[in-house]
Amino acid sequence: MLSVADIAQFLNEIAPPELAESWDNVGLLVGGYEQPARRVMTCLTITPQSAAEAVAERADLIISHHPLPFRPLNRLTTETGEGRLLLELIGAKIAIFSPHTAFDSARQGINQRLAAGLQLTEIVPLVPGDEPELGAGRQGRLPAPLSVAELAARVKRLLAIERVQAVGSLEKSVQRVAVACGSAGEFMEGAKAAGCDCLVTGEVRFHGCLQAESLGLGLVLAGHFASERFAVEALAECLGKQFPSLQVWASKQESDPVIWL
Repeated sequence: MLSVADIAQFLNEIAPPELAESWDNVGLLVGGYEQPARRVMTCLTITPQSAAEAVAERADLIISHHPLPFRPLNRLTTETGEGRLLLELIGAKIAIFSPHTAFDSARQGINQRLAAGLQLTEIVPLVPGDEPELGAGRQGRLPAPLSVAELAARVKRLLAIERVQAVGSLEKSVQRVAVACGSAGEFMEGAKAAGCDCLVTGEVRFHGCLQAESLGLGLVLAGHFASERFAVEALAECLGKQFPSLQVWASKQESDPVIWL
């Protein structure tokens, strides 16, 4: 029978924890390595909806991209939303594992998948790590130049979404593109310094959008949820192939909390 340790070992191989940012909280966060892992649910974030799904579907392990808990807890009670979720899952004997920024930066992690899905070539980390092909974000070249509007349409097709936001001229010609999932305004100056014409990410704050304008850097903003959720689904497929006896699925109940009109 598979155990949490078996799944954790595989996850640490594809998303080595040393790739995680220093501020992050990755790895096994709740439960024991010796626990059985027959049914596993992946999700972007543990919410009341996804937690209830895991309990109802008798999951043994949740692999949540965003950590729970994220910061150290002084107490664990039902007085907080985080406490209620953790106590519910602990009571149901459901372990929690989070790869978070290690998976963002991994060789076949979220940013690599984003860059490849946008058909970039010569893909390299935007912020290089200690080894080739490892590091934060990605950058690469389009085979032929596109406008920001055309690149935005490609992003929508890749992520199966109907709306994105853009900053800068929609007619601006783009050939070198940076990608960084989630909230990645801190990558803008690095993208510009690397010669990128545009950064594709989930979200950037208002003043970050103004900064992008001043840098002459286009932005395509797909939303935090959409920029990462597709990889949670891919991770479930990957686990199913690696462990044929495992019953694994991506949460069917979680959704983008932001309503795009």
